[in-house]
Amino acid sequence: MTWISENLALIASLSLEHLRQSLIAIMIGFALSIPLGWIAWRYKLVGGPLVTLTGLLYTIPSLALLMILPVITGMSAISEANLIVALSIYAVAIMVRTVVDGLDSVDSAARSAATAMGYGSARRFYAVDLPLAGPVILAGLRVTAVSTISLATVGILVGVTNLGYLFTNGLQRRIIAEVFSGLLAVALIALAVDILLVLLGRWLMPWSRTGRKQKSRGAAGSRQAVSS
Repeated sequence: MTWISENLALIASLSLEHLRQSLIAIMIGFALSIPLGWIAWRYKLVGGPLVTLTGLLYTIPSLALLMILPVITGMSAISEANLIVALSIYAVAIMVRTVVDGLDSVDSAARSAATAMGYGSARRFYAVDLPLAGPVILAGLRVTAVSTISLATVGILVGVTNLGYLFTNGLQRRIIAEVFSGLLAVALIALAVDILLVLLGRWLMPWSRTGRKQKSRGAAGSRQAVSS
């Protein structure tokens, strides 16, 4: 623990870099997944192959992807941009399926009511479909965020500095406290981002809490009826 107390500035600096890289990738992945998920949900003919293809992207080993991307994009293998693109691909691999599931969860009656009120496809998507699919999409986004923050550490293997440095340097120098500090920092960042997403979801989607409360009351009433 002495090592940790003596290197708090280093840990804080690496944590900020790690958080910045992860957040950029999460936002890019989320932004790409919404239209891709909508296409997969709207057009059933391409939906199955699209969901399968994006899902398979997650099976590519991270180090191999970091080596393949520069051949395709022309970026340097040791650049931060290369890491962010790789993390964004993994985020898309998780999120597209989630967006499809979220849109599937929307009650058809709500869509019919919006159409009857004169909503066009685009307006209905942003005003009805996306908000009602929000809780499911948020659940997937939380998984994506934690996964991305964890995967970002692999960047150090190609020379991108973040919390992964504490792992490799600690192992090379046999400083267990350094490795432990990296593990703890990654876990705390993931926890903080997850809590932030939960709070953001409650603020943007207050109706999701109301729905859960009504379901809880209904379940409680059913149990009381059975017991009586």
